[in-house]
Amino acid sequence: MEIQGKVALVLGAVKGIGKAIGLALADQGATLILTRHDWETDFDAMEDAFAASRAEHHIFTADLCKPSDIEKIAGFIRDRYGRLDILINNIERGGWPTVHGKYTEAQWDLEIQTTLKAKRWVFDAVYPQLMASRDAIVINLSSIAGMVGRAGPAALVFNDGYAMANRGISSLTETWARMGAPTLRVNELMLGIFETRHAQGTRGWREVLTEDEKQALIDHTLVKRTGTIEDVVKACLFMIKDAPYMTGSVVRLDGGFVLAGEEVPPLPGGIV
Repeated sequence: MEIQGKVALVLGAVKGIGKAIGLALADQGATLILTRHDWETDFDAMEDAFAASRAEHHIFTADLCKPSDIEKIAGFIRDRYGRLDILINNIERGGWPTVHGKYTEAQWDLEIQTTLKAKRWVFDAVYPQLMASRDAIVINLSSIAGMVGRAGPAALVFNDGYAMANRGISSLTETWARMGAPTLRVNELMLGIFETRHAQGTRGWREVLTEDEKQALIDHTLVKRTGTIEDVVKACLFMIKDAPYMTGSVVRLDGGFVLAGEEVPPLPGGIV
């Protein structure tokens, strides 16, 4: 898919990964619909960055846990453009065990509602516009929490509800790929420990984790570093531009976190 002239909806574009993906799409000529909710101190910087990109863009302040807010965005896309070519389904909320302590019902509900439920309602609302495109793609952003859960070094950063919600995203990815075929591709980008997700750019990393705990997370990653925003942007652009045969797939971008922790011993000599 050529990005020039495409209409893209990027959720969670106020900062970090969502903002970087949005700016990358702007740089390649996309028209953008961008959402934001919290992190109000970053609103001005977001507006300045997208204004500087000179791309056509529209910013919506919306609570994507509310179907009424989602419908306003979907209605705007329908009335203004009549189609949607790219959906970056980047919305989540994950409480850290080491930050929030004992689970509360409110924290559990927020993680499920934001990380899983909101993705579903957004897709449902814009599905007609995605199908109107005749050549569209959805990228669901998820986390390896759905695979590793609250275990090992990740037990400090992945709560149970967050892990469960992320496991459910893969089911949505597969269902939507079936619904959209052959003109709509739906794939999932499953992230490991990234600088703005569970690492250097977060309060938990800066203020709560000890140096030993941080090192344990890095040591449990085969490439021995945390992921960068640039890593995510490159993967997204590949999935959009250069992977026309890929749909219903999960691309795990975790530096080998899931595979680490177990050594591969030399082959035994055998008896024959």
